[in-house]
Amino acid sequence: MKGKKNKRGWTTLAIVISLLHLVPFYILITTSLKANNDFSSKWLLPTEWRWDNFTSAWENASLGTAFFNTTVITAVAAALLIVFGSLAAYPLARMNTKLNKFIYFLFIAIMIIPPLTALVPLYQMVVDMGLMNTRLVAVLNNLAAFLPLTIFLYAGFIRSTIPKELEEAAKIDGAGTLMIFFRIVFPLLKPITATVLIISCVFIWNDYQFAIFFLQDKEVQTLTVALSSFFGQNLSQLNLVAAAALMSMLPMTILFLFLQKYFVAGLSSGSVKG
Repeated sequence: MKGKKNKRGWTTLAIVISLLHLVPFYILITTSLKANNDFSSKWLLPTEWRWDNFTSAWENASLGTAFFNTTVITAVAAALLIVFGSLAAYPLARMNTKLNKFIYFLFIAIMIIPPLTALVPLYQMVVDMGLMNTRLVAVLNNLAAFLPLTIFLYAGFIRSTIPKELEEAAKIDGAGTLMIFFRIVFPLLKPITATVLIISCVFIWNDYQFAIFFLQDKEVQTLTVALSSFFGQNLSQLNLVAAAALMSMLPMTILFLFLQKYFVAGLSSGSVKG
């Protein structure tokens, strides 16, 4: 009886916490659907449902260009992270040498360094290389920023989840290292790949601190920079700002909903045990 009461208590607490997290989204949705002259409480539903706010926000904030830039940068950077991160993590997880241990802990140490501490030399390097206002600099920057975490997650998952016997059997059959990795190991990395995909995509999609410095040209601006500019110019039209913000968050929300099962499995079996 006592166990049932405790279970109900924890369930109630979880529901309350979930509802608290949903409050900002509720306010965002109601604000995005209100008319500009609707000054009713933010807790009330709109008296007039203005679906055209989304069209106006899309056009006025140039969200089409921003969506394209953000999608390209996020997709390319995430794909490179998965390929390079998994390839780098495999030997670090399987070959227990002193050099590999040093490299592995070096990656972990890099994760502790705040990214903004490298901003000044990074900015100078980007200017010298002529990469300012290019999508390439955003891809390379995000690749460098998230590669240590990606390697850490993949290495932990490989060590704790994938048995060495599978690879040893393939070696006996004459398979090479790359063939073993791509045909046997990589297909088994689906849970942790989903975890890497969600974490990297969410942070790259929402990156502002580096995008504001390196992507100042309107033709290459990402969503965060475009939304920041749009917000500054439309403080009196919060309905349009809310509509723009709502559209910008939908892709990552949908991605998480599709991959949440693998995301939880990857975290629990890889990063926790590894």
